[in-house]
Amino acid sequence: MSHSLDSQRLFDSAPAPLMVLDRELKYVAANQAYLNATSLRREEIIGRNVFEVLPQDTSPSEQDSQQRLRESLERVLTRRLPDLLTMTVQPISRATETGPVLEKRFWTYSHQPLLDASGNVAFILQHALDVTDLRAANSVKQAPGERLEGVSSEQLASLIGQAWTVQENNQQLDHERRYLRQLIELIPGAVGVLRGPDYVFEMVNSNYLPHLGYRNVIGMPLLKARPELEGNARVFEMLGRVLHKGETIAMRGFKVSIRKTPEGPLEEIVADFEYRPVRLPGGPILAVLIYGEDVTEKARAEAQVRHYQEHLEELVRERTRALEESEAERSKTEAQLRQSQKMEAVGKLTGGVAHDFNNLLQVIAGNLQLLQRDVVGNERALSRLQTATRAVERGAKLASQLLSFARRQPLQPLVVNVSKVVRGMDDLLRRTLGEEVELVTSTAKELWNTALDPNQFENVIINLAVNARDAMNGSGKLTIEVGNAVLDAHYCRLHPEVLPGQYVLLAVSDTGSGMTPEVMERAFEPFFTTKPEGRGTGLGLSMVYGFVKQSGGHLKLYSELGHGTTIKLYLPRAVEAESVDAKVDAGPIEGGTETILVVEDDAEVRTTVVEMVSELGYRVLKAVDAQSALVILQSGVPIDLLFTDVVMPGPVRSPELAKQAKELNPDIEVLFTSGYTENAIVHGGRLDAGVQLLSKPYSREELARKLRQLLNGRQQRLAVRAPPRAKPAPTPTVRPPAPAASRRLRVLLVEDDEDVRSSACELMDLLGHEVLSVTSAEEARGAMAASGFDVLFTDVTLPGASGVDLAREVAERQTGMKVILASGHGNVALPRGETPLEGVVVLPKPYTLPQIQEALEQAVALP
Repeated sequence: MSHSLDSQRLFDSAPAPLMVLDRELKYVAANQAYLNATSLRREEIIGRNVFEVLPQDTSPSEQDSQQRLRESLERVLTRRLPDLLTMTVQPISRATETGPVLEKRFWTYSHQPLLDASGNVAFILQHALDVTDLRAANSVKQAPGERLEGVSSEQLASLIGQAWTVQENNQQLDHERRYLRQLIELIPGAVGVLRGPDYVFEMVNSNYLPHLGYRNVIGMPLLKARPELEGNARVFEMLGRVLHKGETIAMRGFKVSIRKTPEGPLEEIVADFEYRPVRLPGGPILAVLIYGEDVTEKARAEAQVRHYQEHLEELVRERTRALEESEAERSKTEAQLRQSQKMEAVGKLTGGVAHDFNNLLQVIAGNLQLLQRDVVGNERALSRLQTATRAVERGAKLASQLLSFARRQPLQPLVVNVSKVVRGMDDLLRRTLGEEVELVTSTAKELWNTALDPNQFENVIINLAVNARDAMNGSGKLTIEVGNAVLDAHYCRLHPEVLPGQYVLLAVSDTGSGMTPEVMERAFEPFFTTKPEGRGTGLGLSMVYGFVKQSGGHLKLYSELGHGTTIKLYLPRAVEAESVDAKVDAGPIEGGTETILVVEDDAEVRTTVVEMVSELGYRVLKAVDAQSALVILQSGVPIDLLFTDVVMPGPVRSPELAKQAKELNPDIEVLFTSGYTENAIVHGGRLDAGVQLLSKPYSREELARKLRQLLNGRQQRLAVRAPPRAKPAPTPTVRPPAPAASRRLRVLLVEDDEDVRSSACELMDLLGHEVLSVTSAEEARGAMAASGFDVLFTDVTLPGASGVDLAREVAERQTGMKVILASGHGNVALPRGETPLEGVVVLPKPYTLPQIQEALEQAVALP
């Protein structure tokens, strides 16, 4: 407290006029000398803006002085550096017997910034000097020989001349100082001036401030401003050579440690700089000029370039050595590259073929399964359907192998231990190979894990085993070895498509007939086989090739005619823990009553899928593309699951549809299907996280289980989030059975959609009713005028008159004809505000066979 009081007394007793402003240019403090010089009172100015307090001279000639004062204060706030303002006008209000008089005075101001802990300007200290008397001496006019008190006219003239010279010199110096400051600020590098043996900062530009922690170091010795230089003898040795010997020192790529904030860590930067002596012509050295540039990023970039150049040069040297060692190896590498390019081209072709093939198989498979319902009891027809179904399954397997070769098979990798997979297939392999083939398995201890699709990997092992069995003509020895392997840089130079690193090795060797070099070259091509007609498709090894490549691995074939074959699969090591695979649901097929939106652009596939899903009991909505599906989703119709093809026409892609569906309804499930995924939901050969995919073609059982799996998961999530509530007392409710349509009904069907019309006719025909179908209300009126009908079954939306208008006409005639309105808006068939229709059954679309039957029974039961 005493230190604070002493400082206050020192401030108040200072003979020079002093005052302090805050950042808003409001008075914080003023000493007595300032109050005396300005005729102001402390209680009237504290907390007020300086330009509100000081008297203003409104004459145009003096308004510039106010502006210069304001600019000086703003420069201090902006630059955080001292500022000098010379010879400016500031009137003072003096009290006289006749009242206050505005007295014109001339001042020189020195403005000093007072910084806070973070280096920002907190206050401005002003030192004011009244130079009016010196200015006035210049304008004194006297008669020749007239003397002032104690001063001769000659002395006065000399005094005036000196005052004028001082004033002019001060103005010139102030101009030059400002010009020098602007020049220094324009220099792109960091500039500073150090004076004296302690190297006190006299000047710095704004580019230097980041290296000084944005602190005000003017008047501060170098070691105090940069304490991190303590012990850096080299820096002070160079400064001494400049200050004492007048040397100029230039350094490039000089490493120095700095703190960019006062309490921050030491950071090493790289700088290019020069130290130059500052002296008057012929005079002593006054200061050291520092000019530098932070080239840390440039140095890093150059070092990286050098590293890459050296690495490139090393690669070139190694490659040159490899070429020099074996020209044959170079030829072999080129042949491998050509083979790889050929395989890639064939892969793209087969992938595209598989897509269209799978769509065709889906239509065939779906209709075969639907047809089974129509031939129940006809053993001959069922046998033919089963034969056709097996052919579809073989076609699907071929398409799957094509996709594997093309590396377009969507993989769902898990982290597995390969030896466990091989041991788990022991019984299956022995049955596949037969009793005449000896199976030997060998696995290394502490085997690494690898990430792969276990189902596809089992197919790989089966394919390799079958190929080996055929090569041995059903008798011989098959060896499966599993171990760890490291492929080094030398091996990878000879096989450019391989990355060096750690791998899990699966080697399958047989004692068969082996391969010629010509056969080895084409062994992995699709449809290439040496087996007799009908014994193989030529897709087994191509599927193995595609799977290994898609899994990021490497495949090597060794074979010699008459001595057997070894195929080695190198699969990248995974450092993660082994995954726990989900169990496959093999229980009975279940359907449901949820609402499913089917999106499929292929009309035949769409029709088949809609019918399959409807037969499972689900309510089905359909759309021909993603944009149409989005309209349905945005309508607010409750939808539990979106079932969409991946490859769709139109501006909206399927992944975007799924994303927007989740935004509109976070609880909706999404199931993709495709015969060829391209890159929409598969990246790096793997399904995107959280994506569910049902590959085409799929069976009714696969579809049913996948739908039920996702919908059951949805129900569990909703049940967990639902708040607990008290269970009401069970009150059994028995729904009275609807009266059966005991007789054959004559039904007039009005529907403008050809697919819906044909399917509805077929369904009502299955129920034993007679159906006449028309496409508009106008055609329906003509049909009713020509013949009588028991039931009018009409869609709500029709070309021309609506189905609602047609239903009103029938109801108003009171002919006894029953009316069923099929509505795509669920149970809401009438627009808001319209009078409800009496005696009308509303059937929501899409409808199934049981729903049509129930609607007909309800209609017949109406009074």
